[in-house]
Amino acid sequence: MTAHKASQFCKQYKRATEFRRLCEIIRNHLANLNKYRDQRDRPDLTAPETCQLYLDTRVEQLKIATELSLWQEAFRSVEDIHGLMSMVKRTPKPSVLVVYYAKLTEIFWISESHLYHAYAWLKLFNLQKSFNKKLTQKDLQILASSVLLAALSVTPYDHKYGASHHELENEKDRSLRMANLFNFSFDSKRENREMVSRASLLSELAAKGVISCASQEVKDLYNLMEHEFLPLDLASKVQPLLSKISTIGGKLSAASSVPEIQLSQYQSALEKLTTLRVLQQASRIFQSMKIDMLSRMIPFFDSNVVEKMAVDAVKHNFVAMKVNHLSGAVHFGKMDIESDALGSHLCVFTDSLNKARSLIHPPVHKPSKLGENFSLAGVVEKEHKRLLARKSIIEKRKEDLERQILEKEKVEESKRLSIQKKSADEERERLLKDQRLRQQQRISQEIKDKDKRAAEKIIEDFQKINKKGEKILIEGDMTKQSAMEVVRTRQIRERDEMEKKLQKLAKKMDHLERAKRQEEAPLIEEAFQKRLQEEKILHEQEQLREIELSKQHHVGDLQEKNRLSRLLEHKVCILLATAFSSADSVLVI
Repeated sequence: MTAHKASQFCKQYKRATEFRRLCEIIRNHLANLNKYRDQRDRPDLTAPETCQLYLDTRVEQLKIATELSLWQEAFRSVEDIHGLMSMVKRTPKPSVLVVYYAKLTEIFWISESHLYHAYAWLKLFNLQKSFNKKLTQKDLQILASSVLLAALSVTPYDHKYGASHHELENEKDRSLRMANLFNFSFDSKRENREMVSRASLLSELAAKGVISCASQEVKDLYNLMEHEFLPLDLASKVQPLLSKISTIGGKLSAASSVPEIQLSQYQSALEKLTTLRVLQQASRIFQSMKIDMLSRMIPFFDSNVVEKMAVDAVKHNFVAMKVNHLSGAVHFGKMDIESDALGSHLCVFTDSLNKARSLIHPPVHKPSKLGENFSLAGVVEKEHKRLLARKSIIEKRKEDLERQILEKEKVEESKRLSIQKKSADEERERLLKDQRLRQQQRISQEIKDKDKRAAEKIIEDFQKINKKGEKILIEGDMTKQSAMEVVRTRQIRERDEMEKKLQKLAKKMDHLERAKRQEEAPLIEEAFQKRLQEEKILHEQEQLREIELSKQHHVGDLQEKNRLSRLLEHKVCILLATAFSSADSVLVI
């Protein structure tokens, strides 16, 4: 296809600007198709073959955009693919979805949207596991490890804390937009915190068994980060695991649709997560700490980088701490009594104390007295009757209210149906009128276009024959009749001009011939006389030459005669002898 060839050209010669223009042209083409739905030659986008061709074009566009590092254009291509999938209301091929989610992982990783990067990996893992039956166990383990590490790389605190209402609304719209790309369905009236989050993602990974499919090093890292409480030894235990994880990965087997995975890309994000976990856990058991000790607990970064991370964590209410450079110490702030972290610790502490008390002092069950039992039974029966009476009153009131609501709804429904029917009739009439009007306009436009094409054909044929190459301009609307009139006028004018030119040329040639003859007459006479004299002299010379030649021949002939006259006597003798011999022979006979 032309679009594929143009994309390959842009890819081969690294033409980023031309590729953006190509993507915009393809995007506008589809928008115009959706805008003008009543065109006769419009392709049917709901047809499977047509939809697949459009999807293949967008997938090719997405691949080349990522290869050229045009990430904004790649995200637009992702939205185009999602729009096509939403338009046709059918699930595309798994191969298309694999490319779709694989490129989403790259785009979100480049844009540092680690949460959506992790969700894209989860979608890609589910696709590979469900549809790729030839996937090896090693490939599945690397894919699961990548999903889990991507989820762990998400920042463990919410950046919406302390944000303005406008920022929260923008973030909510962005979350809905991103969720649509993953085919998630959310209620737009819910709060942002109820949408996709790190906690819900990790819960989904555990529920779907992704964590159990990951490699042992990644599972150990997950347990250390999410379930262990080791503020002093956490970094030292995590560091060797990160070294092993960075070596996992590489090219996958041919059965996998993802050619290569490198887990080392998550190392910096995991080191940052470890730093935040150390600060969080240290704030729960320490009131203050030397900066040097904290630096030894976090070997990944120097103190300045750790301080920047701590400032961001404090800003978003993840940890409460202050850094005093004068005393060289870090002071962890007191938690609010209503904070979630302290609340969970208090609940665990309360349950532990209750269990300990029940073990030390078991509860004593005293025997109940008979009178107390009777009095209690009377009270219970009386309370039961009162509750039944109250329940019947409530049920009656509820039935009356429901009946009133039902009647009101019936009246409103009948009004609504009548209004809807009236609106539908008016809309149907308007559509029919618009359709007839469009059909008339289309027929009249087709007639005009046909007449215009015929006129252009007449003018084009005339201009091909015309040697001047002048362009013919017609004022007003171009019709076949006006074109024929213009061409006929031009032909008559050109014929008249040609006749005038021929008459002028004939007159000019007549004058030129007459002048030529007048000028050459004396010259011809002079040449004739000169030629006459030359021929006379030549004739005389030829006569003298003939006379001299005749004299020479005569002298020669005389000399030959004298030479042959000596043989005359012998000739006579021979003739006589011959005659006598002939006579003798006759006599003998």
